[in-house]
Amino acid sequence: MASPSSVPCRTCICMLLFLYLIGMTMMGSVQAQLSSNYYASSCPKALSTIRSAVTSAVSSEARMGASLLRLHFHDCFVNGCDASVLLDDTSSFTGEKTAGPNANSLRGFNVIDTIKTNVENVCPGVVSCADILAVAARDSVVALGGPSWTVQLGRRDSTTASLSAANSNIPAPTLNLSALITAFSNKGFSAKEMVALSGSHTIGQARCTTFRGRLYSESNLDSSLATSLKSNCPSSGGDNNLSPLDETSPTSFDNSYFTNLVNQKGLLHSDQQLFSGGSTNSQVNTYSTNSGTFLTDFANAMVKMGNLSPLTGSNGQIRTNCKKVN
Repeated sequence: MASPSSVPCRTCICMLLFLYLIGMTMMGSVQAQLSSNYYASSCPKALSTIRSAVTSAVSSEARMGASLLRLHFHDCFVNGCDASVLLDDTSSFTGEKTAGPNANSLRGFNVIDTIKTNVENVCPGVVSCADILAVAARDSVVALGGPSWTVQLGRRDSTTASLSAANSNIPAPTLNLSALITAFSNKGFSAKEMVALSGSHTIGQARCTTFRGRLYSESNLDSSLATSLKSNCPSSGGDNNLSPLDETSPTSFDNSYFTNLVNQKGLLHSDQQLFSGGSTNSQVNTYSTNSGTFLTDFANAMVKMGNLSPLTGSNGQIRTNCKKVN
């Protein structure tokens, strides 16, 4: 027979085990709410509908691939992947479209609207704008010759947005390496993952105003590239004139961005900071000589980014129109 003193002890152990199991079950249920086959029954044509529209848009304008990828990034880095970046201003909140990193810069909203319309025609009220952004980003990279990855699905859409968070959470092109590492670390990314995600700059273009400071004041910029850039980006004026982030292959998703950095051809200050004698030099060297490693690491980092603080379950909503709350 158990001694009287051992009974409370056993009861305590059983209670702790019970609470642990309950906690693990709750954690598992949260994680399980995002899944790759989330729409398999509710909207089996969702992914093919999104892919068709993205392929068409990128075929018409290769730059759109970079724009759609950037939309997803700017969404996820501001309070999670909840499509808050798509909301227009209302009387109760100011949206994120006019934030410093987004104003006169983010684009592709019309493509997302088209995709949403197409998806709503197939299965009304089922697929979130947040999931559309995540899938469109993946499909854009694939359309430009980059890697594919399995997008976890089941995000829901926010009912508000944050101008202040957009202004403070999105890394600026003027950041030094230490600030870049911190900005990504704040979102749970390692320095290696930060370098991999920066490789998205192998596609797309940047406005003169974002790299003028580097162009006219920094010495670690290839002289021939600098001369070429100055013809389209004067020391004053021409703020919105565009130059490719990757002058080698601006519409191909490859590792040439890193080769450019090794050759001092990074367009933005933040780009060249990844290869400026600091702790990320070796990672840039690896990616510049091993395309497969970069593409794999990029795909894995994109999956991780897509999992940033999603709204699931009964949180948020499925917007009918991505620009406004239901």
